[in-house]
Amino acid sequence: MSIVTYIGLGSNLGDSLQIMAEAVHKLAALGAVKTSKLYQSPPMGPQDQPNYLNAVVQLTTDLAPLALLDELQRFEQESGRVRLRHWGERTLDLDLLIYGQEQIQNERLTVPHAGVMERDFVLIPLLDLDAGLQLKGQLLKDLPILEHPALDVLATGNWAKI
Repeated sequence: MSIVTYIGLGSNLGDSLQIMAEAVHKLAALGAVKTSKLYQSPPMGPQDQPNYLNAVVQLTTDLAPLALLDELQRFEQESGRVRLRHWGERTLDLDLLIYGQEQIQNERLTVPHAGVMERDFVLIPLLDLDAGLQLKGQLLKDLPILEHPALDVLATGNWAKI
């Protein structure tokens, strides 16, 4: 049975645009994909690092949640991901944000992702894909954080060339 999922993409090391486009192509091998606009945002953690490129991919897949997480982590490793410090710079960060209507809480995975409703660089790309998206009974487009976003649109349309 196919499930609609949302995956957050972020990168601020290396050729971020190329790295994220390659990630979208790998995700397309797992099911049908749609991409949000491409954004640039300031780092959430330490400020002595480059700005991030961010996007969200809607992926319709047959993979179970943990199997999908395994694939996301494999894609991160293939991109040369290193974890230098908490909320620090990275070549590729793939977060499973939403998995259908499921709520998952275990040692490996929390869905919906814990930070979804507090991060404009996640919310705005999510709303690109589904303006009526709700989590926990809350319309995402009505969240106060969206009143003063701190990100810029870098590309619209098919930036990943899928």
